[in-house]
Amino acid sequence: MGDPAPQPADEFGVWTGYHIPQDRTGWHPLVRRLYDYWRLVAPPGRLPGRHDVVPEDIAPLWSRAWMLDVFRDPLRYRYRLCGTEMVRSYGHEVTGEWLDEVHPALIANPQSRERFHFMAETGRATWRRGVPLWTGDPMHQSIETLIVPLADDGRTVDKLLAVSVLFDSTGRPI
Repeated sequence: MGDPAPQPADEFGVWTGYHIPQDRTGWHPLVRRLYDYWRLVAPPGRLPGRHDVVPEDIAPLWSRAWMLDVFRDPLRYRYRLCGTEMVRSYGHEVTGEWLDEVHPALIANPQSRERFHFMAETGRATWRRGVPLWTGDPMHQSIETLIVPLADDGRTVDKLLAVSVLFDSTGRPI
């Protein structure tokens, strides 16, 4: 079964459906770096696990990175870590908190809920650029986020690793 067709931009921004675009030249360099690294460390035919990710290899990403533990039955996500820039954006530390409690509007959004479910069930990365759904800071006009799945056994997604870059009204990263 193939990927659904890419969807046009909507009130949530550019959404590529459930595939990563071939042309990633327009991506923020930190976002592109995580995607390239994730592909590099993946064992052949398997998903990389947390043990495959060497923090020093992607040190420039950590202030904008966040990781979720994936729980099943019911499917739910809890912050395992959150970089300093993301904590600043959220306005408080979220490590150890449930995603749906920290960002109820994010998970209430059908597109976001489907995105997380898709990654947890298929082990495929997703990318989005658009309006941030979880911040009230008026400086944050747009966001670019890549989320990549991790699986300690190479198949069953148990973590989601992401990098998010926020932009001001001029398009400059914050």
